[in-house]
Amino acid sequence: MGLFTIAEARIELARLRPVLHELVAVRADAAELAASLADGGTPTPLGGLPEWKGAQARLDDLMTVVQQTGAELRGFAPLLVDFPADLDGAPVLFCWLEGEPELIWYHRPDLGFAGRRRIP
Repeated sequence: MGLFTIAEARIELARLRPVLHELVAVRADAAELAASLADGGTPTPLGGLPEWKGAQARLDDLMTVVQQTGAELRGFAPLLVDFPADLDGAPVLFCWLEGEPELIWYHRPDLGFAGRRRIP
């Protein structure tokens, strides 16, 4: 896939919000189900092994939806989504972290999250 402009990345993030919200909810359900199964199958209102397998499958589907946009899902807990871009002739990744209200950060690919800067 191609590179995103900041406007395109912001539009894509807005379009992905329902997917990302569902990913967070299913991630929490999967974690609770996994903990229940690890405790020897202690009952949980969410179910058991079949529901855990279903949650895992749904997580895979949701992650695929994100990746198909050209965005890169870099973190799962918390969610971290990068949008490949070019800023002033240099390759960058516009970077969104779960909980951030909007897309306002970028970093060079070689620096990763530690190199985040505000988008000018």
